[in-house]
Amino acid sequence: MNDATASLKESVGRYGVWSAALHADADQGRGRERAEAVAELERLGFGAVWLGGNTSAQDAAPLIEATERIVVGTSIQSVWEHRASEAAAGFAELEVAHPGRFLLGLGVSHGPRVEGYSRPYSTMVGYLDDLDKAGMRAGHRVLAALGPKMLDLSRDRAAGAIPYLVTPEHTAQARERLGEGPLLAPEFKVVLDSDPSRARATARAYLGRYLELPNYTRNFLNLGFTDGDVADGGSDRLIDAVFAWGDENTIRARVDAFHAAGADHVALQLVEDDMTRLPREGWRKLASLLT
Repeated sequence: MNDATASLKESVGRYGVWSAALHADADQGRGRERAEAVAELERLGFGAVWLGGNTSAQDAAPLIEATERIVVGTSIQSVWEHRASEAAAGFAELEVAHPGRFLLGLGVSHGPRVEGYSRPYSTMVGYLDDLDKAGMRAGHRVLAALGPKMLDLSRDRAAGAIPYLVTPEHTAQARERLGEGPLLAPEFKVVLDSDPSRARATARAYLGRYLELPNYTRNFLNLGFTDGDVADGGSDRLIDAVFAWGDENTIRARVDAFHAAGADHVALQLVEDDMTRLPREGWRKLASLLT
């Protein structure tokens, strides 16, 4: 592990928060509320916040300016919708003003969401080439990698990987592929509810949108799930694998399983019935059970 990677791992810490509601485009009138929420996440001890959706340095800037140390990352910025030169320029501007505070998370998105989607691996390689030409070093970017080829790029052309919607089994496979050096920071969903029927219903309502995307369903099948598991909003088996729910000890054990499998950092996403709100009380509960 080089010094830059070690410093990155120390900066993001063991836990972060993933939230689409922190994305500025979600509601332009809530900028102050978002800034206050991220400042509180910093006080609660989280090392990073990950902006859900197709986000950029512009979305991260006000949150970085409102805090002192927390790292803000995109999860993810689509390589189809942002030019590499613009991404590099946005990073450079933040790096000058706030060194080490912004991490560019990149991904190839999904065929159903991108017109003209083709050759995602080659597209990512070309995008990384363009970032290199623009002067952005590999140590400041991470990739939303699921499969072996993209994980290899995360190891060889970036600071590591930020897999989304995965299990500890995938984390173990990813760590073996990456080796010990690169950052491995999977996202993991949490429902703060101990009632099985209610918790699974909340999880299933949210998971359904992702089961329409072949990158995720293919990854689940590669992990040993069946076609039946990924149908009709997801089986209980799948829900229980990709969401933590239950009492505090159960949720903590599920998060710990990712670290035991090789994760350096876990980006925790609270899932509720209303995903447009900032779940600040839930984040407080989450912080208390992780200490």
